[in-house]
Amino acid sequence: MIDIERLDHVLITIPPNTREEVKRFYTETLLLKEIPGTHPNGAIWIQIGEIELHIREEDDHQSASARHSAWVVKDLEAAKAFLQKENIEISFSSLIEGRDRCFFRDPWGNRFELIEYGK
Repeated sequence: MIDIERLDHVLITIPPNTREEVKRFYTETLLLKEIPGTHPNGAIWIQIGEIELHIREEDDHQSASARHSAWVVKDLEAAKAFLQKENIEISFSSLIEGRDRCFFRDPWGNRFELIEYGK
C-alpha cells in the first residue's frame, strides 16, 4: 500500500510561447497567487488553497479533453458571476446530489470544475 497523505499539485500544459499571456490570465484575470521562483522547465506555479497548479509549455499541448481538476468554492454563484464578468464561458454537466457545479476552460483549453457542496 502507498500511504498517500494529500494531493500536492496538478500539472496542466499550454502551447509553446504563451507563458507570459498565461501568467497574466491566472494572476490578473482569475486573481490567483503565483508562487515565485525558478521552477523546472520554466513552469509557472500557482497557489490554489493547499494545492499548487503547475503550468508548463509543451510542444504537443492537447486542448480538447475532458480531463480536469475540480476546485471546491464557498459560493458557486459568486464564482460563476466572476467568470461571466471576465467573459469566460461556463458549461454545465449532469446533476450530482449534494453538490452544485459548473465547468470552464482557460483560453488554452484546459478544463476546470468548480464545486459547492451542500446544495
